[in-house]
Amino acid sequence: MRFRNLVAAAAAVTVVGTGMGLGAPVASAAPINSAAKAPDGSYIKSVQTRGDRKLQLEVYSKAMDRTFPLLVDLPADNSVPRPTLYLVNGGGGGVDGNASWDEKTDAKEFLGDKNINVVELIGGRWSYFADWRAPDPVLGVNKWQTFYTEELPPIINAALGTNGKNSIAGYSMAGTSVLMLAITKPGLFQNVGAYSGCAQTSDPVGQKFVQTTVETWGGGNPDNMWGPADNPLWQTNDPVLHADKLRGTNLWVAAGGGLPGEHDAPGNPFIMGDDKNNPISVANHVVVGGIIEAAMSACSHNLQNRLNELGIPATFDLPPTGTHTWGYWQDDLKNSWPVLSKDLY
Repeated sequence: MRFRNLVAAAAAVTVVGTGMGLGAPVASAAPINSAAKAPDGSYIKSVQTRGDRKLQLEVYSKAMDRTFPLLVDLPADNSVPRPTLYLVNGGGGGVDGNASWDEKTDAKEFLGDKNINVVELIGGRWSYFADWRAPDPVLGVNKWQTFYTEELPPIINAALGTNGKNSIAGYSMAGTSVLMLAITKPGLFQNVGAYSGCAQTSDPVGQKFVQTTVETWGGGNPDNMWGPADNPLWQTNDPVLHADKLRGTNLWVAAGGGLPGEHDAPGNPFIMGDDKNNPISVANHVVVGGIIEAAMSACSHNLQNRLNELGIPATFDLPPTGTHTWGYWQDDLKNSWPVLSKDLY
């Protein structure tokens, strides 16, 4: 069996403390090549076995000189090399109150029988998963394009013995980022799922979204990211302006129109707050989430128009209902699976 070969080849595995509040690991050897490294020297610092086919890797990024946890779900059948799906979290990076794919959705259960490696980073809060031009006093050093395109893939490919084919999906802030990551290194990601994101970043509307995310919600300084509004880095990192580089990538783009939908009724498990029937919580969920999502829908229509101009095929799911919340992102992942799984096996 391939697992046994990898175990035999693996370097010693260090089981460390939990970190990031992610729960206690089960101390046992992991069926991966933990000696895997990236060309720049990034490496796996430790491996934790968290349950059946579930691992937590602590990966050191040379570009950021920091270590980050990755949640990994292994395929049920690993007798042959399998592809990888990278799930990217939104604004808080999965650090903010366990607001992550792993904690807020049944994505991992849905993917459990798909025979695909699932990799989810916990980190990168309010960064747009971009390479920032300067360190930030609050958000630190951010070199996420480098991490996702140069450091992490070779580590994952070598550690898990993948077939080298990848998909990537993200929601909210990451709905913008996954498009830019695919543009940064064409061909790295065969398929992209972008949910409730705003692809445009360099026009006044897009800049306002980015600045609000980084500064108002994240406490960071957007000047450390791409500079003042007239800095060309804003255009460099605009997926709409560089949409031509998405040619050949299978795309699924989704956003709700902002009107209340099936996940916005009182008592729905995806209503924000502990009391799902609290009128204030429901109103906040519907009004705030509706306004944000309506803006994301407008952005997604703009991307659709641009791709149509370029003759680049893509699947768009842009209904009039749906707010900026987990229930719809869970649905988006499932609905987009035919695209996310294309050309991988």
